[in-house]
Amino acid sequence: MTTFNGKINGNGLKIGIVVARFNAFVTQQLLTGAQESLVQHGVNETDIDVAWVPGAFEIPLTVQKMITTKHYDGVIALGAVIRGATAHFDYVCRGVTTGIATVSLATDTPIMFGVLTTDTIEQAMDRAGFKSGNKGADCAVSLLETLDVQRAILKADLAQMT
Repeated sequence: MTTFNGKINGNGLKIGIVVARFNAFVTQQLLTGAQESLVQHGVNETDIDVAWVPGAFEIPLTVQKMITTKHYDGVIALGAVIRGATAHFDYVCRGVTTGIATVSLATDTPIMFGVLTTDTIEQAMDRAGFKSGNKGADCAVSLLETLDVQRAILKADLAQMT
């Protein structure tokens, strides 16, 4: 039996971040948390690229564009969709969630889902670090760990081939 556990080490990694501008008072905090966490764990500031998009619905396509350049080891998707009085919330949440999952599986690239889907502005602000933890920082750590697990699996697979 083999167990794979990832380490949280960003040395030598190139990371893309896609951020929705809509609800920027929340998404800017998520972005700051992600960037600070990546740097804290060894990613060079010059190896972090940020793409701003109008809203959460535009995130999956831009993530896909980043990945197809082959410049990024992984991507973090950040946004904030806050429930309103219409069904728009449901459509946007479903679209961004399905879109990101589809891109990740199709490209075999880790994408961390840091799109907050909350009922209130207060909930979004809390999850962006105003009150407690920062989902952007959490996504950064999760991405680094996932990348390391994938490297370990690939290394073990290559070792079995020889």
